[in-house]
Amino acid sequence: MLRKFIIAIAVTFIALGSATAQNYPTKPIRFIVPFGPGGNTDIQARLIGRKLTSAMGQQVIVDNRPGAGGTIGVEMAAKAPPDGYTIVLASFGNILVGPSLYKKLPYDPAKDLDPVILLSEPAGLIVVHPSVPVNSFKELIDYAKANPGKLNYASSGNGTWNHLFAEQLKAIAGIRINHVPYKGAGPAMNDVVGGHVPVMFAPFPSARTHLTNGRLRALAVTGTKRSPLFPDVPTVAQAGLPAYSAASWFGILAPAGTPKAVIARLNREVNRAFAAPDIKAAYAAEGLEPAGGTPGDMAKSIREGMAKWGKLVRDLGLKL
Repeated sequence: MLRKFIIAIAVTFIALGSATAQNYPTKPIRFIVPFGPGGNTDIQARLIGRKLTSAMGQQVIVDNRPGAGGTIGVEMAAKAPPDGYTIVLASFGNILVGPSLYKKLPYDPAKDLDPVILLSEPAGLIVVHPSVPVNSFKELIDYAKANPGKLNYASSGNGTWNHLFAEQLKAIAGIRINHVPYKGAGPAMNDVVGGHVPVMFAPFPSARTHLTNGRLRALAVTGTKRSPLFPDVPTVAQAGLPAYSAASWFGILAPAGTPKAVIARLNREVNRAFAAPDIKAAYAAEGLEPAGGTPGDMAKSIREGMAKWGKLVRDLGLKL
C-alpha cells in the first residue's frame, strides 16, 4: 500500500510539472544580469529579453545585480525557485573561472544551475599603443623575448578573461610581460590609449574607435577565426602560434531542477531569436557571433571551459 501511495504521489507531481510546463509562462520572467548596464553581458540580455518577451507573451525583465565579479547575481539565481521564472546570464568569470578562483564560492555551477543555452564565445583583440615598436604579432613576441620584463599589459582585474588570456599566451610563447590589473575594462583601456601601459587583450567594442583613429594598433585575434569587424587582423594561430586560442563565454542558466520542458522552451525561443536578421546584426556590431545549440552543448562547453581555465588559475596560484 505504501509503495502504491508513493508512486501515486510521484505521478501526481510529474503531471503537475507537465501541466505547469505546458502553460509556461503565466507571469513575467526575471532575467538576472550579474553586471551593471552597458557591457556585453547587459547588451545580450536586453536583446534576447526583448525577443523572449515577444515570443512568449510575458515580459522578460532584465534585473542588473552587479558585484563580486558577477558571483552575486549568479548566487541569486542558484537560490531562486526552480520554476522557470528566474534565469541568469552567466559569463566566463562567474562560471568557468569562479570555482577555481574564489576561495569560497556560494554556488556550484555543476550542481546548483541547469544549462539553458550558450549565447556567445567572443574572442579578444591583442592591441598595442603606437609607441611599441612592433607592427605584427610575431614582432611583439620577438620584442618581448628580446626585452624580458620590459612590457606591461593591462587587464580588467585579477582573474578576468583578459588577464587569463595574456597568461595563457605567456605560458605558450615563453615570454615575460608584467600584469597591471585595473578595476574594469574602461580604466584599463584609458591607460593603454594614453600610453601608460602599452599592451592589452581588449574587447572588440571598446577597442574599435581607438583602432580607427590610430590611437591603438591591432596585432591578433585570440579566437579560432578572424573577426568580420577586423578581417585583416589574423588570429594568433595564423600569426605563428598554432597552439594558442582563447575565447570568453556567455550563456543562460536556470536554477537546478527547473522543469526540462521549460528549459526546452527557453532554448527553442533563443535559438529562434538567433536566426533573426536584427539579432545577427546587433551581435555583429558588438563583435559577437550567436552560438545557440542545445542545453547539452552548453553543459559540455562548461565542463571543458572549467577544466581549461581552472588549470591555468591553479597553475598561477590565483585566489580571490
